Amino acid sequence: MHADLSRFTFRPERHYSAVITQQGRVQLDADFNEQAAIQLHQARTIATDLIGPHGGPAGDTGFRITFEAGNRELDDLTIGGGRYYVDGILCDATRPRPGVPAEADGGDGEGAEGVEPREEPPATWTYWDQPDGHRDPERPEDRLPAFPFLAYLKVWERSVTAAEDPSLREVALGSAVADTAARSKVVWQVLPLSAAELELEDGQLPKDTVREAFAKWAAAQTSKARLAARAERPGNADDDPCLVRPDARYRGPENQLYRVEIHEGGAAKDATFKWSRENGSVTFPVDELDGTWVGLASLGGDDKLDLDVGDLVEFTDTGRESRGEALPLLRVEELDLPGRRVRLSGEPEPGVGRRPELNPFLRRWDHREGTARGKQGARPKLRNGAVPVEEGRWLPLEDGVEVYFAPDGGYRTGDHWLIPARTATGSVEWPTDPARRPLLRGPAGIRAHYAPLAWVMGESAPSDLRKSFGPLAADVPAADAEALALEARVEAEEKAAAEAAEDQPGQEPGQQQ
Repeated sequence: MHADLSRFTFRPERHYSAVITQQGRVQLDADFNEQAAIQLHQARTIATDLIGPHGGPAGDTGFRITFEAGNRELDDLTIGGGRYYVDGILCDATRPRPGVPAEADGGDGEGAEGVEPREEPPATWTYWDQPDGHRDPERPEDRLPAFPFLAYLKVWERSVTAAEDPSLREVALGSAVADTAARSKVVWQVLPLSAAELELEDGQLPKDTVREAFAKWAAAQTSKARLAARAERPGNADDDPCLVRPDARYRGPENQLYRVEIHEGGAAKDATFKWSRENGSVTFPVDELDGTWVGLASLGGDDKLDLDVGDLVEFTDTGRESRGEALPLLRVEELDLPGRRVRLSGEPEPGVGRRPELNPFLRRWDHREGTARGKQGARPKLRNGAVPVEEGRWLPLEDGVEVYFAPDGGYRTGDHWLIPARTATGSVEWPTDPARRPLLRGPAGIRAHYAPLAWVMGESAPSDLRKSFGPLAADVPAADAEALALEARVEAEEKAAAEAAEDQPGQEPGQQQ
């Protein structure tokens, strides 16, 4: 997540069950975040073990898909309200009801005098207005495909800071305090998948056949990218000021959390990456956009977290963040400090940052073009503001930090790795083998989860592919197990005595010989 973190320490393979706070010790953000991650992992693992890969509670199973023919307008899907779990992650499709202004209600439901009666909002979400879908009717690739197609659920998590949600900022702390804690948000999207993409034939198909084809497609979406990181003493280390230990490989003057993130995905020849020494957390809310001039709410709190001429920035908003699409990175060409404005090297992409309700913002990235040299030579020329991926060789970032992309990787926009760099050790925290060789690791995220919802064959009712589960609770028995066992034993003894009396005529039951 793009947040101002010291590091992220949760590793499920370590099987830690809790973080134990000790007296008189320094409290770190990483400890609190690991405790939250442990509890979340446990809860979602339990849910997956009980429910399976996906399912909803009986009676309130969400995401029922209904096809709505568009006639003269675009086709649409209705998304039924309710809850659904995907790999243990709770998704809620219930559409919240809007509040009622005090002046809009006269107490009798008819509305106050002189106030227009409010229009009743839709009861459910649709494909076009789903909260985190941000589908654009003007883009042909966003429209529903020809019949038949599969409607599926895509789920992942992303961080939200005060740059996107101003309500997270506590104004009582004053303007000097930009924000406090960030949030992690579950994002769900209902998306279509054509029969050709699933390698299925047209027509009526058994549900299991469609589910198997979808499971195969979902498995292919897993990232194949692998990266390793290390710190090597730069060739020009002797020329640097003596700010760190002479034998240090990491030469930075401060502790950092480097974030290496794939910008444009695809094969290695097409993929690019960007990096930040602050985990991509340096953001600037946008107040207005005028061509290439961008008005900002703030230019940063200090010279470490501000903007300077030559910085590369990503102009984005909540909608584009949810879509997960790469935008060209722009360079800061000019600063207007009194006016809190910056001039960018180009105008942002159409449709991005023009809607204030989507909270547009700039995100700073720290790579530069041709400004750093490592043992391998100068960095290559940037492509759309990002660094081209080169597999099979160590690529320098800065201050001795280097990364290595494994050959034959496949890259997705948003794949990222976190690399803590520490001045105390003069190195980076990265797993190694016994020979101290850095190990290849898959991305820390983004981890998308998928579930099939409906096979849409036409304007008739789609074939429902969802699953549901009932409650585990049952009626409490009239007595506990011990009392029931005692009662059964007494009945058995009485029955045995009666049978014995029948075998001995003239003797009353219970009499001794």
